[in-house]
Amino acid sequence: MAERIYIFDTTLRDGEQSPGCSMTVPEKLKMAAKLVDLGVDILEAGFPIASDGDFEAVGAVAREFPWVNVAALARSNKLDVERAAQSLKNAKRPRIHTFIATSDIHLKYKLKKSRQQVLDEAVAAVTLARSYVDDVEFSAEDATRTDWDYLEEVSKAVVAAGARTVNLPDTVGFATPAEYAAMFTSVRQRVPASANVVLSAHCHDDLGLATANSLAAIRAGATQVECTVNGIGERAGNAALEEIVVASQVRGAVLGFQCNVDSREIYRTSQLLSYLTGVFPQPNKAVVGRNAFAHEAGIHQHGMLRNGQTYEIIQPEMVGIPRSTLVLGKHSGRHALERRYQELGYQLADDELAAVYQEFIALAERKQEILDEDLLALLHESFHDAPEEYQLTHLRVVCGNVTATAEVRMTGPWSGERSARGSGDGPIAAAFTAVSEILGRHVEVQSLNLRSVTPGRDSVGQVFLQAKIEGKTLSGHSASTDIVEASARALVHALNKARHAERLEDSSLNSVYLWGV
Repeated sequence: MAERIYIFDTTLRDGEQSPGCSMTVPEKLKMAAKLVDLGVDILEAGFPIASDGDFEAVGAVAREFPWVNVAALARSNKLDVERAAQSLKNAKRPRIHTFIATSDIHLKYKLKKSRQQVLDEAVAAVTLARSYVDDVEFSAEDATRTDWDYLEEVSKAVVAAGARTVNLPDTVGFATPAEYAAMFTSVRQRVPASANVVLSAHCHDDLGLATANSLAAIRAGATQVECTVNGIGERAGNAALEEIVVASQVRGAVLGFQCNVDSREIYRTSQLLSYLTGVFPQPNKAVVGRNAFAHEAGIHQHGMLRNGQTYEIIQPEMVGIPRSTLVLGKHSGRHALERRYQELGYQLADDELAAVYQEFIALAERKQEILDEDLLALLHESFHDAPEEYQLTHLRVVCGNVTATAEVRMTGPWSGERSARGSGDGPIAAAFTAVSEILGRHVEVQSLNLRSVTPGRDSVGQVFLQAKIEGKTLSGHSASTDIVEASARALVHALNKARHAERLEDSSLNSVYLWGV
């Protein structure tokens, strides 16, 4: 019988620490809802001591999904553990996840503490955490560069103090699969009490080995894997949830484990995360990349036409990638649109359907045939995570072999409309300048990502940007057949998020960037 492996999702915590992937509390709640649909076993919702936003996010997730095992991260000190416990006070299934570095290089240069001091602090933190919750996890940060005798000593001590899960992370992506497996085998053999606790793997992808190391750990006795959607995370990222889950299905006979994740929700979960953060996986990313099921080489196409299994070991339907048989256009009614969304796996409330239908009709006037990718873009575009206090009411640009100019009118937290003209190196830059003029302050666009949703001259273009507004970096996105309009609306989206979010995680998380498993 296949071994049951628990999926510990840290997209909202370790994943969010990836530069450019920070999320507001409403965005975290939206992502948490999809992770719950996905079926993860433990949902790490944040690092409460890092910022007020993280503290609020953990509490909000615990209240919204009381049946879910919600974890909060804490360093091994009294203040962190108490803050984590406070954030989880309304959780029905709380877990405090406390950690401290155990490798000599971290002890010497980062903590400046002795092995005995670190051991004492680890035990004290676990003991304190157990006074608040029954479910405590301890992580030995940088375990793969820790002396094995000391790792054994720490593991024995935290288990005796009440830790139910011991995590042995490859914090800097240093290990090879054989080394990582050997470490887990050693702890299982040298710590007799480990037979009664969960051993967990947490791998980073600095050498591109995060998934391979995670699978090796499972073979060596790990029964929990910590991972993120799309593999987002610090530096090169974390082990990708979708790769581990699909590997368990495609190579189940060899790997010998199973999990409770519903793989059919993987594609939708990946897409939502990409829309929320504006960071899409690279085209050749395994399982969820744009090219994962594209076959360009002629010999591959010939084989695929004969039998899909010749070059496609993962069926698109396995991960919920839609296949459309219903063509929608400007004469399609609301019921046809609702049915197609249902086929794509989305159940829309009446108000949600009404909102997206208006966007659908407007798009259908400009585009002859609406494809599934268009529908997904409309869906994510229609639901905003912040009140639309700023609205773009008029945009006119002139460009070509002259300096580009833009005429913009907006409504906002002022009476009536405001208008301004701007110029720039191109129409998008001119539109951004005009928006800044209306606001009366400088808005710095730090990155701009243009993405064609569907092929053809009438393709919907998606724009994802990051803008620095009063020292804080926020993301915005929009979609339109007019890429200049989409860019301007993406900037307005970022402005609305800045207006709405009183506390953002970016600066606070960056201040603790070196603290994490």
